[in-house]
Amino acid sequence: MALLGNIRDWFTSETSRNKNAALVAGLLFFTGWWIIIDAMAGDGQHQITTGHVFIGIFGTISFCMINTVKGEHISEDNTSESGARIAKIWLLIGFVIGFASIIAAVWVMVDDFINNDKKDTSLGVALLLQNVFILFGSIVYKFGRNEEDWNE
Repeated sequence: MALLGNIRDWFTSETSRNKNAALVAGLLFFTGWWIIIDAMAGDGQHQITTGHVFIGIFGTISFCMINTVKGEHISEDNTSESGARIAKIWLLIGFVIGFASIIAAVWVMVDDFINNDKKDTSLGVALLLQNVFILFGSIVYKFGRNEEDWNE
């Protein structure tokens, strides 16, 4: 019975929004990497190369870049004009890298896997899904949490 109370407290406490956002974002990020690792493990012919994996690594870098910028850094209340500008540029570059990873994954999926009869099409789909899950995890973690709880 205490376990059910702990689970209920997890979802109903004052900081449950941050916990839930972190949980969902972590699951999305994990799922993305799990998909590509599973696709590589089932592949005996090494059809997914190191270059393909670098697309997911850039998505992970994007995840880190997006979530290192606090909301107060980019708000209009920020008194440091140059600091706010740098934070906005950093955030923009993070999103650009995240979306570029998805675009690269689509390109590789079509060019390397769909147009090549010797390679399995599902591996290209796995590469695309990896980057989509990583970007969605990044967005959930950035916009799903309440940063005001940290300032108390």
